[in-house]
Amino acid sequence: MCGITKIEDALAAQALGADAIGLVFAKSPRGVEKEQAREIVQALPPFVHLVGVFVDEEKSVIEDIADFCRLTVLQFHGSESPEYCAGFGRLVIKAFRISQREDIECLKPYQGKVSAFLLDTYHPVLAGGTGQAFDWDMAKEAGKIGPIILAGGLNPDNIKAAIRAVKPYAVDVSSGVEMTPGKKDHDKMRLFIERVQQA
Repeated sequence: MCGITKIEDALAAQALGADAIGLVFAKSPRGVEKEQAREIVQALPPFVHLVGVFVDEEKSVIEDIADFCRLTVLQFHGSESPEYCAGFGRLVIKAFRISQREDIECLKPYQGKVSAFLLDTYHPVLAGGTGQAFDWDMAKEAGKIGPIILAGGLNPDNIKAAIRAVKPYAVDVSSGVEMTPGKKDHDKMRLFIERVQQA
């Protein structure tokens, strides 16, 4: 569950069975300041992965936020190089925006440098959270390169089909379970997780 901005949404996601909570530290309607993020983190019980989402941020800023908020995973949505991604003492997920099959080739230099690849829908301006899906056949091909986290336009109505088509390592949802950007709909969250488990 990504784009969490409120304690009650984080607690609901955890109680419903989400394995990870995504906190966005970038310009976004779902963005949080580090003090706000720490309050969310401190309200959660143990054994939930805490994922910090960044876009072309300075390494020192990321390390400061990661320590302050006790992040367990870093997720990069910008033009971060393989060497940059490998320079952190935490698990790293590298996001790629996919529009054509050639985009899958971009994952290969990151093999061994990151723990997983998040595949999202290409948008000329937005780095994520578009609510739009892409061709899942391309995501299935990417699974040959490394663990795939499927994102982009997922919601309770299409998540079963997405999982059956791609068989990803994990799925990531943000706008697909919202009432408004940054405010989660707990009924949609429950349906989403139920259908993930069913699939």
